[in-house]
Amino acid sequence: MSNPMITTENYNTQMTLLPETDEKKKPKRQLPPTFKPYDNRQIHAIFDMEALLPEHHVARVVDERVEAVPDEQLFSYYKGGGRSSFHPKMMLKIILFGYSQKVYSCRGIEKLTTENIPAMWLAAMQQPDYRTINEFRGERMKAMMDELFEAMIHKLIEENYITMENYFLDGTKIEANANKYSFVWKKSTSKFEAKLKEKI
Repeated sequence: MSNPMITTENYNTQMTLLPETDEKKKPKRQLPPTFKPYDNRQIHAIFDMEALLPEHHVARVVDERVEAVPDEQLFSYYKGGGRSSFHPKMMLKIILFGYSQKVYSCRGIEKLTTENIPAMWLAAMQQPDYRTINEFRGERMKAMMDELFEAMIHKLIEENYITMENYFLDGTKIEANANKYSFVWKKSTSKFEAKLKEKI
């Protein structure tokens, strides 16, 4: 606000800032920042990808279990001739590793083989697409599932990875007639136990 009777044309209400001074404190030593070398365009040769995996990584367990399955057991589901297929052990390894990481979709498993180091090691840098994974899991894997299940379980029991003394089932809760907050577990558990022992 200004009074036009007493102010001049050059009247200004803005505050003037103090002039800057060059009296800043200078550090005793001028040290440039230092960084670790970084260039994501630089070519890096990884000679042994397995060395990047910890000793007890789940990928090593998957690799060991699948390698224990006889080749003849897997090759019997392939016809001779035609275009070369991905090795069934490699396909099994990436699918089982995906399951261990809670990745169940074919596209998710395909993504693991391009972005996940353990999956890339199990796949030996091969990258089957989601259609190939789906065909293997839905057709070839479906036919050999029972045999693979039996072979894997027996191998795990022989080497003391698991025992049949304690096991857990992911079953469906069944609502009882007596009380809507009660669930029947015993019959379902007994039925699945009998089927599991019979299958093994």
